[in-house]
Amino acid sequence: MSDGGVALVTGATGGIGAAVARKLAGDGFKVYVGGRRRGRLERMAAEIGGSALPFDVTIEKDVAVARGVVEAGGAGLDVLVNAAGVFDLAPVVDTSEGILARNLGVNLAGVANVTRAFLPGMLAAGSGLVVNVGSVAGWRAFPDNAAYSASKYGLRGFYDVLLEELRGTGVRACLLEPGAVDTSLWDPLDPDSVPHLPDRAQMLRPEDVARAVGFVAGLPGSVAVPLLRIERA
Repeated sequence: MSDGGVALVTGATGGIGAAVARKLAGDGFKVYVGGRRRGRLERMAAEIGGSALPFDVTIEKDVAVARGVVEAGGAGLDVLVNAAGVFDLAPVVDTSEGILARNLGVNLAGVANVTRAFLPGMLAAGSGLVVNVGSVAGWRAFPDNAAYSASKYGLRGFYDVLLEELRGTGVRACLLEPGAVDTSLWDPLDPDSVPHLPDRAQMLRPEDVARAVGFVAGLPGSVAVPLLRIERA
């Protein structure tokens, strides 16, 4: 699939998304880098020889425009990586409506918006791969993770239904659930100073997650990896 395939990575200006975009470009994909920050997207696209695709995953009109740009390129999408995400920590009593809406909006509704937009083309082609970047917080509870876990547990439910609907279509899907990953999302939280948070030195690196995506994307179309959990050894 990597020989001339086309990929879209959302959240491509973030730690995991940027690493995934670099990995897929290095593996021979033409990569559309998606995100909200146009300047950073353009720099990333120039770095990897890809195409910048500015859009907000939470806005359906934006997603529709992005789909139009990709389809106008003349080739169908082979790999979709839903890597856009936000991460807010707060105890349940401090989890405001705004915090909950932000996490559900990006981490769950955003994935649904993008998948819904690009899946018909894959189904029509009878091939393709959807990779959803989940989290250990999608199957294991941690203090202060109410909003984030709600979004990632919700993503698991959405994904399980997607997986059932894809059976027999030729389109594959993978839910990637990494442990804590050392990205800039942790910067304002200073996890090394909070006893119940992992030390950054013990976290996975974005490149570890990118290699996992590259592994799944490089498999033959007849091989599926429905669930892949990775953690620091």
